[in-house]
Amino acid sequence: MPVTIHSVPTGDLTADEIEPWRSVPVAVAVDLARDIGQIDPAIRPLNPPGRQPLLFGRAVTALCEPPDFGAVVHALEIAGPGDVLMIAAAGHAQFAMIGEILGGQLRSRGCVGVVCDGAVRDVAALAGWPDFSVFSRSVTPRGPASAERGSINLPVVIGGQLVTPGDLVIGDDDGLVALSPTSVRTRLGDAQAKLAREAEWIASLADGRSIADILGLAAAKRG
Repeated sequence: MPVTIHSVPTGDLTADEIEPWRSVPVAVAVDLARDIGQIDPAIRPLNPPGRQPLLFGRAVTALCEPPDFGAVVHALEIAGPGDVLMIAAAGHAQFAMIGEILGGQLRSRGCVGVVCDGAVRDVAALAGWPDFSVFSRSVTPRGPASAERGSINLPVVIGGQLVTPGDLVIGDDDGLVALSPTSVRTRLGDAQAKLAREAEWIASLADGRSIADILGLAAAKRG
């Protein structure tokens, strides 16, 4: 079956709606609720902690059938500024779905990064771009074998999480989260309140208060 490009439903998130989330760490976002959209932590950033560029943008999805990477090839014409290419490859580790050439083309089109539930290659190049963030389950030198099948901009499962085109994807050293438009629009206040609480805890610890007192915990029993 040839690659199919699906239209994206209307009602996309606006830049004004997503921008306030840029200051929200993934750890804060996923702590808001169990169903908030955490992606399997086994899908990791290429760079070591402290060196991974923040991943922050709207999802464009590519459903692949390794060793075929047709959906990724055709997604190059769909993804644009501020997008994150989300590659659903069912965790296959034997064949890379993207590398330096296609990753570089995405970058030149203004895309901000790639998440691959599968394998990537040319990781020295991919990890060296300060404005392009790559997360992957696996790394392999072996490339794909065909480019004839797949789907673009369908809801897909990546790392156990349903990701819909247009979702807000955030990735940092701790991991990944995909926020639905509903979550983006309704949970920002909760995220900002949690950040404020954490700032208060840090200040209180600096003032000498115990963490048990700050959290309102009962005193521990001494044996």
